[in-house]
Amino acid sequence: LLFIVGTVSCTLFLAVNGLYSASDDVIELTPTNFNKEVIQSESLWLVEFYAPWCGHCQRLTPEWKKAATALKGVVKVGAVDADKHQSLGGQYGVRGFPTIKIFGANKNKAEDYQGGRTSDAIVDAALSALRSLVKERLSGRSGGYSSGKQSRESGGGDKKDVIELTDDSFDKNVINSDDVWMVEFYAPWCGHCKNLEPEWAAAATEVKEQTKGKVKLAAVDATVNQILASRYGIRGFPTIKIFQKGEDPVDYDGGRTRSDIIARALDLFSDNAPPPELLEIISEDVLKSTCDAHQLCIISVLPHILDTGASGRNSYLDVMLKMAEKYKKKMWGWLWTEAGAQSDLESSLGIGGFGYPAMAAINARKMKFALLKGSFSEQGINEFLRELSVGRGSTAPVGGGAFPKIHSVEPWDGKDGELPVEDDIDLSDVDLDDWEKDEL
Repeated sequence: LLFIVGTVSCTLFLAVNGLYSASDDVIELTPTNFNKEVIQSESLWLVEFYAPWCGHCQRLTPEWKKAATALKGVVKVGAVDADKHQSLGGQYGVRGFPTIKIFGANKNKAEDYQGGRTSDAIVDAALSALRSLVKERLSGRSGGYSSGKQSRESGGGDKKDVIELTDDSFDKNVINSDDVWMVEFYAPWCGHCKNLEPEWAAAATEVKEQTKGKVKLAAVDATVNQILASRYGIRGFPTIKIFQKGEDPVDYDGGRTRSDIIARALDLFSDNAPPPELLEIISEDVLKSTCDAHQLCIISVLPHILDTGASGRNSYLDVMLKMAEKYKKKMWGWLWTEAGAQSDLESSLGIGGFGYPAMAAINARKMKFALLKGSFSEQGINEFLRELSVGRGSTAPVGGGAFPKIHSVEPWDGKDGELPVEDDIDLSDVDLDDWEKDEL
């Protein structure tokens, strides 16, 4: 999910080996074996999605291995290098590391694990989930993983999130929609369409959840809705087309498994998603949680509010937001602070000597940073970030080798700054006539 395009540098971005090996009881999962090992398994699975450079992941590794050994033969424990296998992380909505998912009776609805990061806590959660799974089987509520055949035989009840479209309903739903639509044109007699049906249905449910309904999966019976079939030149079945507002439809030519479909849907979602949030550094938690969870965090130090006023500050924030939008697929963190508010942080990044505004890009796992040397403008920042994204640009170690003390401050209220109020001098008790005489 977090990625860098282009040449990998030996300075800021160093390749790191995975955290697990074949000698561990943790099963290494990849896009090649995930479906067979996890989705088609009757076992309960705990799966960690990690990035090798993530400090929290590195600290979790010995606990995860210990839990895997304790649970061996009882619960399967796996790990996905989601930095290397971004499509697999994206498929399950992984946005930060580590993310732990529990794959129970319904493998298409993984649960997030929110418990402690010790082996004891992990084992307790696994046994609790296992107990629930067994109880469900005992009561007959769950038959474990279904390949989709049952849903077809029982009338396709799992198709609840696939939107059926017709000649009459298509335009009002799709053409002017702000959402992205993936539309399958099918024929009821088509064998390939029948094979696709459970995959399309499962993907529709997962995509609806992960994109909050912003990417929709639909189906059109092209043998009945011949106006649509003719308009879009449907010649074979199934044909899948992608519709986005203001653009001509394009053919989907990817794989036909639910994981392929979900991966493409999430790519479309990220293309259309809002930029990452731009946060003010008002506490240590804001800085650390942002920088630990992202491969890079971009920090701007803006002039004091008395120097720019609200309009000046907002113009700088607008530039940052535009850059966050431009580079949103990088999944970087974006932060800002006011000059002087975090003086220790400024010192550790060598900021201040060049004046304000200033910008630094920090790689928290290596505790290295790069400074913007050009102008604080769309063009200047774009050149700076483009160089970083391909592994170029000079870097330096963060002063002290760790983040310095961060002061808790009140968030900016969006208003112009106010000068400190000076005490009024009360002259009522002073005899000005006597004072003038004394002066004379």
